[in-house]
Amino acid sequence: MNEKEMFISTWEREFATTLKVVRRLPEDKANFKPPGAKTRSAKELAEVFVGELGIVDMVVKGKIDFSGGMPKFSTYNEVLSHLEKDQAAMLQKVKGMSESDLNSKITAPVGPGKMAEVRRADMLWMMLMDSIHHRGQFSIYLRMVGAKVPSIYGPSGDEPWM
Repeated sequence: MNEKEMFISTWEREFATTLKVVRRLPEDKANFKPPGAKTRSAKELAEVFVGELGIVDMVVKGKIDFSGGMPKFSTYNEVLSHLEKDQAAMLQKVKGMSESDLNSKITAPVGPGKMAEVRRADMLWMMLMDSIHHRGQFSIYLRMVGAKVPSIYGPSGDEPWM
């Protein structure tokens, strides 16, 4: 299995799990926001997943440009719809990338106020890992609103394996 095949296989598996998690939030809890000045509402956190897919699109196109800002949606169901649709479209675009494309460099943020040349495949992996990180945050939101937390990498309190 080459790196591209490994990435696509990992993305398909991890994204299916992410969808399982974000689908568990009751729509009437979309505005839930844990206490703290820097926390996002559940809907805003779910919008991050769509935003990350937008960055994947930028990586595929070869230029990262954040001037458009983060996507915003009127309802939680709109977020879910875009997440499913955009993920399928981005997966097809990544599948269409050549090895040369994946190994070429792109200028990307690498730290606060710092840009550098980064391999496009490494940016795709970073977006996937960041999505997994936000999924972990989202699972805590589920617990806090009383929704059932699905199995992610093993059993959860709501989905025991035995």
